[in-house]
Amino acid sequence: MTVVVKIGGARAVDPEGALADVASLVEDGEDVVLTHGGSTAVDETLEELGEEPTYVETPGGVVGRFTDERTMDVFKMVMPGKLNTDLVESLHNEGVDAVGLSGTDGKLLEGKRKSAVRVKEDGKKKIKRGDHSGTIESVNADLLETVLAGGYTPVVSVPVLGKEKEGGYTAVNADADRAAAAIAGALEADLVVLTDVSGIYEDPDDESTKIDTASTPDEFEAVKAAAEGFMTKKVMAAEEALEGGASSVIVATANADEPITSALAGEGTTLEPGALGDADADETAQEAAE
Repeated sequence: MTVVVKIGGARAVDPEGALADVASLVEDGEDVVLTHGGSTAVDETLEELGEEPTYVETPGGVVGRFTDERTMDVFKMVMPGKLNTDLVESLHNEGVDAVGLSGTDGKLLEGKRKSAVRVKEDGKKKIKRGDHSGTIESVNADLLETVLAGGYTPVVSVPVLGKEKEGGYTAVNADADRAAAAIAGALEADLVVLTDVSGIYEDPDDESTKIDTASTPDEFEAVKAAAEGFMTKKVMAAEEALEGGASSVIVATANADEPITSALAGEGTTLEPGALGDADADETAQEAAE
């Protein structure tokens, strides 16, 4: 079994339990790929440098970071520089042979650079240029499988390698949940998304309304309807992971003694491939109609 684990970068997320759990899983012979966020740390570093992070709203109402050239420099310092190195160091202290990788290493994560984005400001739609972001289109699964086969545990961070329209590459920002989703899909792995809540709630303010599982399209529609704020992107990433071939996606709390093991045992909210519908049946029906 291969497990892709994504540790969130929010202040309320304590990675200590997850790192010990990774060590236990690796000792038991499981293949684990660890990925991580770090948006909060990037914002804090920008503020320490006397700069303000920039967030924009798309015409569809999704809020995300605008990554200009200066922010991209800080992003590269913080994500693969400090945070990834800190996690690798901590895993070595847990007895795990960890290897830090960014999405630019060996074309691990690759996609097209998006230099201009559509935003909504003061109720008006505008084009904002100078962005350093991208959507992942390919994963070098061979690289990860080679590292895993050698007995090492990859720790993966964005940025990703962004292809420019005129040729060449630029390191660009990409959503960490969607990066984890792309990796899980490419490896046909279980994806465990660890965050600061115990799952997806029907009522975002009431933990007792946690949705345990979604295995049908109707159940998944209920999950999407319930997701708000930061959880919206996680559900979007979960859908992409399942579409890409992931075995399952579990959204669960990082703040537990054995958060990964508990998530795989049914804690959190488990999203199964059946939640997307029977793609094979749809394809067969389409072929019959033709």
